[in-house]
Amino acid sequence: GSWRHFGYARMRGAAFAVVRSLASALGAARGALPRAPPPIGTLGAARRTLATSALGHHGRNGTLPWTAVDDAFGRRVGAAVGAGRGATRSAMGSTRGFAAEALKVYKPTSPGQRGRITTSRDHLWKGKPLKALTVGLRKKGGRNNQGRITVWHQGGGHKRLYRIIDMKRRATTAAGTVRRIEYDPNRTTRIALVDFLDDAKRTKPCYVLAADGVKPGSTIVSSTDGGVDIRPGNAMPLREIPPGTQIHNIELRPGQGGVFVRAAGASATLVKKTLPGAGGSDDGYATVRLPSGEQRLVLLSCMATVGSLSNAQHANRVLGKAGAVRWLGTRPTTRGVAMNPVDHPHGGGEGRTSGGRPSVTPWGVYTKGTRTRNNKRTDNMRVARRPTGKKKKKK
Repeated sequence: GSWRHFGYARMRGAAFAVVRSLASALGAARGALPRAPPPIGTLGAARRTLATSALGHHGRNGTLPWTAVDDAFGRRVGAAVGAGRGATRSAMGSTRGFAAEALKVYKPTSPGQRGRITTSRDHLWKGKPLKALTVGLRKKGGRNNQGRITVWHQGGGHKRLYRIIDMKRRATTAAGTVRRIEYDPNRTTRIALVDFLDDAKRTKPCYVLAADGVKPGSTIVSSTDGGVDIRPGNAMPLREIPPGTQIHNIELRPGQGGVFVRAAGASATLVKKTLPGAGGSDDGYATVRLPSGEQRLVLLSCMATVGSLSNAQHANRVLGKAGAVRWLGTRPTTRGVAMNPVDHPHGGGEGRTSGGRPSVTPWGVYTKGTRTRNNKRTDNMRVARRPTGKKKKKK
């Protein structure tokens, strides 16, 4: 028995020696291979570093289009992050913007955190908003002045403080310095606190929508007289903006304040301008292509802001759990197929059914693809309708 045990121990020792030799050989081979570049901590920071170093003085001075930086940055990210899942998720979607607009991927410490992705707020102001520019906001819960629910699925949510935003940007000529960039719970884009100088040379703080590229210390100008540089954040009438420029916060009537293109990452394009007197026009119109694809006529005297809006990564966020939707003030939605026939056209039936007809609202209106616009008074201001999304049939 002892000799048999001695032989088994000797064989086991020889096997361990072989394993150790293989491990040392693999370690030596790994050390001889070229090392992969370290993972990028913040995509925006790496993008800005690339612009200031690898692309020369054009990147430092801001004279190089960010699209060229994005192309080079995409290649650099592909080499840096490898096939790591977390790095890939943080690099998803558009990388346009500064380090501020990177995505934040949460670790799966709980089922609700797993898969949750939000936009980073590390660059935003950590304190409270300016008190003089805030008012209390009461919740409506989807009810009108008679207390009846007119909008379903609204209610609850976190308490909010409303920030008074200057949507008009109408000043003869006013230059301001951006004090800070802030989070606004009432809209998807970021807002900027700007210190403008009034006629008495006194500082007048004001909240405006933050354009992509605007950061603390930047100077933005509002002017109705023209002569303003075409830079992100500057506001001027449409007659002073060259065709092909990206714009946002567009007025519909002079002095009304911006009503078009105010969501995160949104921008419209100024297609062309019809000068006064040309083509039967007395005031002059600009043709603007909206984010939906619709082209519309807007008076040349209406104000607009140059550039696209900040927080473009908002479209790539993943809330992760139902409770996060409730925090935003949205209540659950009951499917029509789960109702009775008296409550919804899709209701009823034996067992689980698909509704038995194309998707409709509780009032029988088609929900997929049917156009519901009905404003003939402004139809003549529409140059082209928004695309339907349907594929054209090949002849």
